[in-house]
Amino acid sequence: MTDTETRIAFRVTEGAGPTIVFLPGYASDMSGAKALALEAWAKATGRAFVRFDYRGCGESDGAFEDFTLADWRDDALLVIDRVAKGPVVLVGSSMGGWIALLAARARPDRVAGLVGIAPAPDFTDWGFSPDDKMTLLKDGRLEKSSPYSPAPMVTTRAFWSSGEANRVMFGAIPLRLPVRIVQGMADPDVPWERATRLAQLIEGPDVQCWLIKDGDHRLSREQDIKTIERAVAEVLAATEHRHDRG
Repeated sequence: MTDTETRIAFRVTEGAGPTIVFLPGYASDMSGAKALALEAWAKATGRAFVRFDYRGCGESDGAFEDFTLADWRDDALLVIDRVAKGPVVLVGSSMGGWIALLAARARPDRVAGLVGIAPAPDFTDWGFSPDDKMTLLKDGRLEKSSPYSPAPMVTTRAFWSSGEANRVMFGAIPLRLPVRIVQGMADPDVPWERATRLAQLIEGPDVQCWLIKDGDHRLSREQDIKTIERAVAEVLAATEHRHDRG
């Protein structure tokens, strides 16, 4: 699939809807442990599933530093519009949780439910120190060591500016759909209090925040994956219940 001249790589598992769409985190891709585990779960349970790479990531075309949060939101919307069939349940990991919120707001007629895994909306605001922000403004990019990769984590001024322009946690979030948030309390990157605050701000009544006391940011242990699968199953069931009532 292409948007203008940049190819976006994706994998589709056929099955019953709503279609589960996995949104990776920052500098991650569709071959991560959670994406593959959920794909296997979808196949085992006969569910439709889509995983994909943002532009500049994984198997998709482009250079990572050329793209921003808004670009990757648009990639998610392109997948929703042109790849996924019918209503979708978005499963967003870390930054993918932020993109899921933006996509749900942009496609209220398509997004039927949402699962956030250590979601990190607005992290350009709270995830950078004043010195980091000064470096971004002055030099145009920031390099920091990463606990998840031998390569440094790079953030561009364009990405940071795009994030600041797309913040969502400044007030009520007008989404009325089933939401499950799975958050580790030992997460060194996303404070667990952010997850409970997000649950407060989402307007719909069917919103739950599940805290895993010893869970880290990745939430990729076997027990964490089982919890995520249960969250997805609950949201799928809730969307079907709403449809039956409708």
